[in-house]
Amino acid sequence: MPTAIIADDEELPRSALRRLLAEVWPALEIVAECEHGTDALEAIYRHQPDIAFLDIRMPALSGLDVAKAAAGRCRVVFVTAHDSHAFDAFSAGAIDYLLKPVVRARLLQTIDRLRERARLAQPAPDMEEMMAELDRRMRAGGNVQRIRWISASVGDTIKVIPIDDVIFFQSEEKYTRVVTAGDEAHVRKPIRELVEGLDPDQFWQVHRGVIVRAAAIEKVQRDEMGRIVIGLRGHADTLKASQAYAWRFRPM
Repeated sequence: MPTAIIADDEELPRSALRRLLAEVWPALEIVAECEHGTDALEAIYRHQPDIAFLDIRMPALSGLDVAKAAAGRCRVVFVTAHDSHAFDAFSAGAIDYLLKPVVRARLLQTIDRLRERARLAQPAPDMEEMMAELDRRMRAGGNVQRIRWISASVGDTIKVIPIDDVIFFQSEEKYTRVVTAGDEAHVRKPIRELVEGLDPDQFWQVHRGVIVRAAAIEKVQRDEMGRIVIGLRGHADTLKASQAYAWRFRPM
């Protein structure tokens, strides 16, 4: 049974494409739906789908960057409201380029193309290579306004925390936990938005829900289940890293 992921930062287009695919290609199994590019790249690694239906414009990482970082791992179809990226899309190895709203007849043409194309013969890059390429692309992403202060809530007050005091950020339901050496607070800004304003040399994303100051890492080890656990200098909390970011901790 062929498998696929759908990545789009809007719920309605994702749902519409999922329903249409169920009608015209019932044998296709949707193994993941993603709201932004980083999720899509992790889903490609985790589920190893045959096909990725990617929106072009997504938070954190564009569909084009996902396609380039995951080149050879799956076949890519772009689904977008913009017709100005077709050249870049096909340069990135796309099988097809669909404009929203996707219509049944056009999707059937795409399915025919997908069925005709065998999986790429070249070996798929491993996840370390993919994430290293992603890291390089994010570092070279142009002039980014770096975060210098965090305005966070502590009880009924708003506290201004210098970014140099932050040890790690951690997602907690609707909030993001901001932890310093002697205090913690919460902000409403999600991890995927915070990471864009942080210096990647100082702050490492180690999980879709965790960003840690690299200098605060004391040790990294695996638990009895093989999961990566990060110990921090002078702090009792431990952090979990996902396999997608294991490449950061290879011995020199």
